Amino acid sequence: MTTTTEQLADVSATTLLRFATAGSVDDGKSTLVGRLLHDSKSILTDQLEAVEQASLSRGQNAPDLALLTDGLRAEREQGITIDVAYRYFATARRRFILADTPGHVQYTRNMVTGASTAELAVVLVDARNGVVEQTRRHAAVAALLRVPHVVLAVNKMDLVDYAEPVFAAIAEEFTAYAASLGVPEITAIPISALAGDNVVEPSAHMDWYGGPTVLEHLETVPVSHDLTACHARFPVQYVIRPQSAEHRDYRGYAGQIAAGVFRVGESVTVLPSGRATTITGIDALGESVDIAWAPQSVTLRLADDIDISRGDLIAPADDSPAVTRDVEATVCHVADQPLSVGQRVLIKHTTRTVKAIVKDIPSRLTLDDLSQHPAPGQLVANDIGRVVVRTAEPLALDAYADSRRTGSFLLIDPADGTTLSAGMAGASFAAVAEAAAPAADDDAEWDF
Repeated sequence: MTTTTEQLADVSATTLLRFATAGSVDDGKSTLVGRLLHDSKSILTDQLEAVEQASLSRGQNAPDLALLTDGLRAEREQGITIDVAYRYFATARRRFILADTPGHVQYTRNMVTGASTAELAVVLVDARNGVVEQTRRHAAVAALLRVPHVVLAVNKMDLVDYAEPVFAAIAEEFTAYAASLGVPEITAIPISALAGDNVVEPSAHMDWYGGPTVLEHLETVPVSHDLTACHARFPVQYVIRPQSAEHRDYRGYAGQIAAGVFRVGESVTVLPSGRATTITGIDALGESVDIAWAPQSVTLRLADDIDISRGDLIAPADDSPAVTRDVEATVCHVADQPLSVGQRVLIKHTTRTVKAIVKDIPSRLTLDDLSQHPAPGQLVANDIGRVVVRTAEPLALDAYADSRRTGSFLLIDPADGTTLSAGMAGASFAAVAEAAAPAADDDAEWDF
């Protein structure tokens, strides 16, 4: 069985879209998601009946569609979103994985979690309030995470008499702000999630708007990319050596292709060792193929017997990432315990986990005005800041701006395995020139 470039082109137009919703408190995120699921007929009858009963018990005459996503008891009692709620649904044109993220400032880390793998973010704004501080925060987080598509959903248009000037002013302000952060594409849509205007069906009250509904945009937004132009990266997960009579000399390196395309006959480099070799075979689902691409799980066979183990990275010889032990990155701190200068951590990058020390925290980002607070000393929960981490062993990292898969990492507490921070290697949108931190004495127990 062989796989041709034509077959590769056929699958490049993906049928799956990952997207996240965000917005300030009471902007209607959960109602929008509920309306989207309800009107696209993506909820089961018993789910709708449960929502109807819960709504009646709260004295509401109509079903509260927000209850479809606000599953925690505290969320229903307070009428807010606390946790990230994931929903899976599909239409005839595309499959979707949706992350409904919280709006409160103290749950910024939850939005980072939900939007970290998203190809599109829907940012809601209450038409009565316009762009507020939390709206700017969410736009900044989307820019930091390099989310390629942002939808501005101006909600509750029914409460401003569906006035076009109100929508136009909000859209202009938000678009200018998001564009200044480097968001590549912004689409503004006027909606009423409660009434269903422009969510799934076009609104009869806004004939001045000629653009797509939210669902139409989600179904048609181009999320495919030229796979052959990506930096090809293959983190090794497992070394396969059956040593059986049938496969006595078989040695393969199994894993999931993180990005790009690999071909039989291609010259590659194994990192961090830097050894060069050639791909002699690719096995996928028990059969040999000539070409494989992200995110396929395959086994690569190489021409030379090289010392390769879990955590090594295979990349094209002429397009390999830099290998470093000094990682400069932007992190969002997600743990309740702070992250401090001098702290010992583990850094998990793709399939590789190594010891490290936080050498410096040069700045903390203030999302309100995007200013940098210099030398904060530590980061606490929901903080976003710049860090410099020194690793015990070299890592092959891409800049996050070039590859979200191989430019991201986690900082982990070595004592109990708690995730401390989510990191993005390289410069952030607000990066400024920072002096290199002076080298500190190595810790006696972490001598590297």
